[in-house]
Amino acid sequence: MFVVFFLVLGAIGYSISMYYGDPSFLIFAIIFSVVYSLISYYGSAGIALSMARAQQIEKSDNPALWNIVENLCIADGLPMPKLYITPELQINAFATGRDQQHAAVAVTQGALQRLNKDELQGVIAHELSHVKNRDILVSTVAAILAGIIALIADVFLRSLFFGGFGGGGGRGRNSGEAGEVFFVVAILLSILAPIGTMLIQLAISRRREALADASGVLLTRYPEGLISALQKIAVDDTPMRTAKDSTAHMWLDTPFKGKGTSWWHKLFMTHPPIEERIAALQAMEG
Repeated sequence: MFVVFFLVLGAIGYSISMYYGDPSFLIFAIIFSVVYSLISYYGSAGIALSMARAQQIEKSDNPALWNIVENLCIADGLPMPKLYITPELQINAFATGRDQQHAAVAVTQGALQRLNKDELQGVIAHELSHVKNRDILVSTVAAILAGIIALIADVFLRSLFFGGFGGGGGRGRNSGEAGEVFFVVAILLSILAPIGTMLIQLAISRRREALADASGVLLTRYPEGLISALQKIAVDDTPMRTAKDSTAHMWLDTPFKGKGTSWWHKLFMTHPPIEERIAALQAMEG
C-alpha cells in the first residue's frame, strides 16, 4: 500500500513536470513531501492532542486510570505512556506518538464517567495494542502521504486557473500530442489519486482497528470488557465538538456521531462497523 502511495505521488509529479516542460514542479513536490513528512512525523502527536483539547494528567489526578494503564503496560512489556483526558462527553479514546517511547493515550471524560473498570481496561488495552503494533506510525505515515498527494493535486489544478506553475498562463510548455497526453494524465491523476489514496488510508485504518481489538483482548484475556464497552459506544449518540477528519482514524470508534453526522462521514468510515467488531470478539470468546 505504501509503495502505491509513492508511485502515485511520483506519477503526479512527473506528469505535471512533463506537461509544463519544466522539472521544477517535480522538485517542488519532492522537497515539499520531505519537509511535510518530517513536520508531521515529529509533530503529529502534539497536534492531535491539541485538537482534542487533551490535558495531561499525573497519577495523583486519576489514580484509578493510571493504575489500569500501568498494570497493562507491565503485562505487555511497554513503557508507561503519557496520559491525557479530553473534556468530551462521548465515550472514546485514542493513542498517538511516533513510537513506544513517545506514546500518549487520551481518554474522554465520557469514557471515564460511563465505563466500568473492566470496560475501561478493555478500551485501554485496545489503545496500548495500537502502540505495540506500531499502528500509530502506520496510520500517521498513511495520513501524511494521502495529505501530500491531495495537496500537490490541488496545487496543480489551481495552477491551471491561476496562471500555471511558474507562469505560462495555465498552458503547458510541451506542445503537440505528447503535451496533450501528459496534460490528460496529470488531470486524471490529480482528480482520481486523492480519492484512491483516501480509500487506501481507510482500508489501513479499518484493518488496524480490527487487529487492535484482537490484540487488546489477548492482553486482558477478558473479551467481555471490550465487548461491553463497544456495545455502549454503539448506542452512544453524543456528538464530539472537536471531531476532525484529519484525526478521526485515531479514535477507538468514529467520533462523528449524532444527528449532525454527514452522509460523507457515513460513506467513508474510518472504522469497521461496530457490530462486526463485536461479532469478531464474541467469536474469540467462544
